[in-house]
Amino acid sequence: MAKPKRFPAFTPYYTEDQAGQVRAAFKAAGLQEGDASVSDLIVRATMREVKRLQRKYNGGKPWPPVQAGELRRGQRTLDEMQHRNEET
Repeated sequence: MAKPKRFPAFTPYYTEDQAGQVRAAFKAAGLQEGDASVSDLIVRATMREVKRLQRKYNGGKPWPPVQAGELRRGQRTLDEMQHRNEET
């Protein structure tokens, strides 16, 4: 039997409050929105944001892919957290 293909992984970091809201949103509306899992909800929302950023910063075109391992890893620094507004 062939080994299943692995998906390149990301691990988003949520506060307890954020994680609770993600779970609540999935529980309340995920199935009606077509999400089979919380991961489906997160991927759908993330790709919607990627499309918005493409329209805003790249003429609506996809960027060339960035390979796994090319980005800085880990959680945000304290400075990054102070300057980020996640409510918008």
